[in-house]
Amino acid sequence: MARPRVRLVVTADDFGYCPRRDEGIVEAFLAGAVTSVSLLVNGAAAESAAELAGRYQIPTGLHANLSEGRPVGPACHGASTLLSPEGFFLGKMGFREAVAAGDVALPQVREELEAQLIRFRELLGGDPTHVDGHQHVHVLPGVCQVFAEALQANGVRFTRLPVERGVGGCAWLEAPARAFACAVERDAQAAVGPFSRYGLRWTDAFVGLSTCGRHMSAHRVSGALARALEGIPTGRTLTAELMAHPGYPSVPPAGGCGEGPDAFSCSWERLHELRVLTAPTLQTRLAQEGVQLCTLHDLDSKRHGEGIPGEATLETFLEPSPPCP
Repeated sequence: MARPRVRLVVTADDFGYCPRRDEGIVEAFLAGAVTSVSLLVNGAAAESAAELAGRYQIPTGLHANLSEGRPVGPACHGASTLLSPEGFFLGKMGFREAVAAGDVALPQVREELEAQLIRFRELLGGDPTHVDGHQHVHVLPGVCQVFAEALQANGVRFTRLPVERGVGGCAWLEAPARAFACAVERDAQAAVGPFSRYGLRWTDAFVGLSTCGRHMSAHRVSGALARALEGIPTGRTLTAELMAHPGYPSVPPAGGCGEGPDAFSCSWERLHELRVLTAPTLQTRLAQEGVQLCTLHDLDSKRHGEGIPGEATLETFLEPSPPCP
């Protein structure tokens, strides 16, 4: 059976984290392997990243950050439920735990999101093409409602829905990574209601939880897209997003969001993603399988007869993944 044509947005996250990361992201964009970036406005290299985005006309969204480094909003001037006593965000798991315990004041989340949107406009001189969440904070319970309200109020239409079909069955993921991916997916499924009520849009399918860092390969990217296509009628245009983290490894102390670069940023895994994304193997395979790289703007200008991202196929893509062992 012929595979339906796929229009794929390839988004490089963490733009602005450090100059070496940004160097790799720009390299991938100029090679045609990345079509979109998400900017950390509290990143150490946010200003130079914004200059690069303008110079090379890179479609840029906001990578809303509530979990790593220092805030940019009112929280930085006093006590906040978003911060540790040292004045830093609570961390990837710390923020999740605080949200689950009811210890995070959602009005403070809204203040920080608004501040990051303002900072984005200061840096880029315009609105973001999309807003997603660093470490998927935007789909957490309660936070997703505030996030959707803020995006609607600021005229942002596109976000990310990190539901990757079949991620629970990806045996190559270590148990903690698979458990985190499944938790993200459950939160994202629950966030559909608030996102839809506030008119947000997203691609039909998402890939990236199973292909992060050393787990990325042409075979696995192709396989994730194939899982997304199961059950889709022949001839239907599928929209998808591939989340990626390419770049050259950070060299401390440069980089980070106020606390220096983390271990993942300093590792070889960022460079591995850059190499996979820009290698002819992946590009050739995607072309052979009818995958066309595009931007969110391209999806927003869909031809007559093509579906609207985030609509019409929810019942297919929100099927639960197999449970994590």
